[in-house]
Amino acid sequence: MPEKIASSVEVIELEAEKMLEEARTRANKILLEAREEARKILASPLPLDAVKAEYDKIVSRARAEADEKIRDSEKKAAEIGINADKKAGEITELMVNLVTGKR
Repeated sequence: MPEKIASSVEVIELEAEKMLEEARTRANKILLEAREEARKILASPLPLDAVKAEYDKIVSRARAEADEKIRDSEKKAAEIGINADKKAGEITELMVNLVTGKR
């Protein structure tokens, strides 16, 4: 009976080694296919048309916003200039009145 058990163990070990070798072969095949697929993906061109379109859209929005801010700044600068001229006129008139004694 011990011989029968030893024989059964040997058969089981051989079967396990065979299964392990098959698993290694399948794993190597899967790795090889994965490497090939990765190589194809890395070699393929990027879809730059979509990226370029999004880039153009962002740049266009940024330019429109910048143009609007420039117009607002020019308008405020003009208002400040008008107010400065008005204040200068008021100060000049006040000084003339002080010098001439009208006030």
